[in-house]
Amino acid sequence: MKLLAACNSGDTAGGKGKVVGYSAFAVHEGGATAPEQAGGTLLSIARGAIEGRLLGRPEPRFDSPWLAQAGASFVTLMREGRLRGCIGSLAPTRPLAVDVAQNALGAAFRDPRFPRLAADEWPRCRIEVSLLSASQRLEFADEAELLAQLEPGVDGVILEADNRRATFLPQVWESLPDKRAFLAELVKKAGLPADTRLGRCKVSRYRVAKFHEG
Repeated sequence: MKLLAACNSGDTAGGKGKVVGYSAFAVHEGGATAPEQAGGTLLSIARGAIEGRLLGRPEPRFDSPWLAQAGASFVTLMREGRLRGCIGSLAPTRPLAVDVAQNALGAAFRDPRFPRLAADEWPRCRIEVSLLSASQRLEFADEAELLAQLEPGVDGVILEADNRRATFLPQVWESLPDKRAFLAELVKKAGLPADTRLGRCKVSRYRVAKFHEG
């Protein structure tokens, strides 16, 4: 599966205050696969990887050709509505099925912000899988020009400077809707000084196709 494009209603008409988002992606397989079915498969891969490590259950196997294609994903683990772990890939370097499974294990057991997931927590957890498009470098002369290009709720953002890098998925806009606050927290996440000038940073954006349990 490959994300082809993502946009919102504000790209063609009206304002950006309230928009409807649209995504298009292709599933390359002998037969047609609906997006919901593809999303369900990715969620099953993520859940199976965690349960295999946590509970010793056999992981489900999927042989669909589109899962063998290189893909970049993020897996987010939520416990009772709160973040419990999030690990992902920004570039497609391995088969999508492998990428999702490994990122699921990372979210559950290797996110440095949280302790390893315990078995008694698992029934209260839900999984979200985000499939990333290719990133696009943003060109801007100053902070105002950068802010004008960002689309809250739609853009995932990568910020790089001084050999440090951090990203926020589009979902983060829900808790940080202000563009300046969003970027300030991204600078902080990258481990850069709070007074880092955005003009000296490399900023890229990407879009996601998102699937979640429940």
